[in-house]
Amino acid sequence: MWEIHFQYSALASIVASIFNGFDGTENAMNILLVYAHPEPRSLNGALRDFSVRHLEQAGHAVQVSDLYAMRWKAALDADDDTAHGAGERFRAAEDSLRAFERGTQRSDIGHEQEKLLWADAVILQFPLWWFSMPAILKGWVDRVYACGFAYGVGEHSDTHWGDRYGEGTLAGKRAMLVVTAGGWEPHYGPRGINGPIGDILFPIQHGILFYPGFEVLPPHVAYRTGRIDEAGFARACDALGQRLDGLFTDRPIPFRRQNAGDYRIPQLDLREDLAPGASGFGIHLDPRPA
Repeated sequence: MWEIHFQYSALASIVASIFNGFDGTENAMNILLVYAHPEPRSLNGALRDFSVRHLEQAGHAVQVSDLYAMRWKAALDADDDTAHGAGERFRAAEDSLRAFERGTQRSDIGHEQEKLLWADAVILQFPLWWFSMPAILKGWVDRVYACGFAYGVGEHSDTHWGDRYGEGTLAGKRAMLVVTAGGWEPHYGPRGINGPIGDILFPIQHGILFYPGFEVLPPHVAYRTGRIDEAGFARACDALGQRLDGLFTDRPIPFRRQNAGDYRIPQLDLREDLAPGASGFGIHLDPRPA
C-alpha cells in the first residue's frame, strides 16, 4: 500500500495542458485542502497541485494545510493548552474544552479551526497507509477537533443526544476524501482481500466527517499508484477533476442522522424495525430516497 514516488516535473506539461482554455468564476466557494504526504514530488503532490489549480481556475478560493510542510505537531497533550499548570493532571476532553472556551489553545489549533469555519468544503487528501490515514493527519483531527468545537456540543435530553452525526459545528459544509492506494481496485472490492474500501474508510467518513456535521461525498480513490505513467496520470487528473467539479452538486453518502428518529435515545442503536436482522456499517445508510 505504500506509494512509489515519482518526479512531478516530468508531468508538469500534462497538468498545464489540462487547464488550457478552462476558466470559470460562477458560484465561487471556499475550499480547504488538508494534505498529508511527506514528499512533494510524489503522485500525491502532483494531484494536490492539480486540485488547487483546477479549483482556482473554477473561481474558488483555496487554502492548503500541508501538514508535513507545516511540521504539524501530531500529539494531543497538555501543551495544547497554554494555561495548563505545571504538574497538573492531563485530561484530554476536559482540558480541550477548557482551552477552547477560555481561548488558551495553542495558536496552530485555532488557525486550523478558523480555516474549517471559513471553508464551504473540506478535502482530506492522503495515501492509504496500513488501512488508514497517516498518523500526522490523525493528529490534526485529534487536536483541531477540540471539545466544544467538533464534539461535546448541543443539548443532551431524552429526544436529542448532542449535535452530532449530521448536526454540529460543521453542518452545512461538504467534505470528501481523496485517497491513493498501492493495491489494485479489486483488492478493495466487495470480495477483495483487503476488505471493501467503503468499510475501510467508514471510521473516517462517518466518524470524523459526518460526526461534526459534514455532508460527506463518496471518496475519490486512485489505485495502483506505483504503476501510473504519464498517460495514467492524465487519466487520473481527468477523473479527479470531474469529482472536484461535483463537489457542491454530487449527492452525499446517505448516512442516517442521529437525531432524526432512526435511533433510540439514549441507547443510540438503530430501531429494530429498520434494517431488521442486519448489522454492520451498512445499516447506517438510509435507503430511502433523499
